[in-house]
Amino acid sequence: MKTASPCRGSARCAAAFAAAALLVVACGPGTPPAPSFTDADLGALRIQPTPPPSTNKVTLAKVELGKLLYHDKSLSKDGTVSCASCHDLDKAGVDRKPVSEGVAGQKGGRNAPTSLNAALHFVQFWDGRATTIEDQAIGPVLNPIEHGVENEAALVAKLAANAETVVGFRKAFPGEADPVSPANFQAAVGAFERTLITRSRFDDFLDGKSDALTAAEQVGLRKFLDTGCQTCHMSRLLGGTMFQKLGLVQPFPTKDVGRAEHTKQDADKFFFKVPSLLNIADTAPYYHDGSIATLEESIDKMAWSQRGIRLTQADIASIATFLKALSGKVDPRFLPKE
Repeated sequence: MKTASPCRGSARCAAAFAAAALLVVACGPGTPPAPSFTDADLGALRIQPTPPPSTNKVTLAKVELGKLLYHDKSLSKDGTVSCASCHDLDKAGVDRKPVSEGVAGQKGGRNAPTSLNAALHFVQFWDGRATTIEDQAIGPVLNPIEHGVENEAALVAKLAANAETVVGFRKAFPGEADPVSPANFQAAVGAFERTLITRSRFDDFLDGKSDALTAAEQVGLRKFLDTGCQTCHMSRLLGGTMFQKLGLVQPFPTKDVGRAEHTKQDADKFFFKVPSLLNIADTAPYYHDGSIATLEESIDKMAWSQRGIRLTQADIASIATFLKALSGKVDPRFLPKE
């Protein structure tokens, strides 16, 4: 005679089965339950970035002018290149090329970093040669490979030749006798880029919404932390707050001497600004030279060169799952309300 199952007909058993089913749905097949995190775990990632101080007051008129200038191809030597050519906002602020093409098809020496969230970084460019986003704005325009404009006087002439642009300068800088100037160009483009701040589900998670990330994404975050990635990729930006040597623990083959090209100091050889990981899944290829095609390969090489850790394929996939949760949209709260 068969003995009846002790669970048969039991409300307690039915509830247990339901809970188990929910766990499978939440975690997915083969995915461990979401790990727990302490304030100490997330402390380095909750730090608010502290960009350098700026005297550039962001106004709606400046932002509108800056947006116009950002997309204006006439502000290049041959009328073929704008800021958006290399920093396309429909492509997460990049062009998704190893290195960008400037006027006459000339190629630059480094991968174009995203313009999203760049205003919050502690310095600009891979080598930190500009302090603020306003300092950065005019550099590519006067670069012979990028926009190729000969000098500031030539830039002003191009700006003054466009009636719509002149009206925009007058609105953005009221009361100035001659508002069309290089400094105001920098202020307007800088004001626009200061609004390109994104927010993702990870921000919600850091703010206490524990279910903002899936169980699999939280497992990836745990592996990210256990690997020590937050040592350099810290703050809400997960980067953009320091310089670090590429090949810190294990050699990384590159001919680019990094920050030393700007400072001419041997101590700065192979140091680069640590990139922010926000929107990283949308900004391939990776590294200063755009030599790494996939997010997974980037994780693998970074763990080895910077931490001396050989990650398994499962670990790499897990961290990639977390990093894909860092993609977000531009937060409208950063747009002036006037």
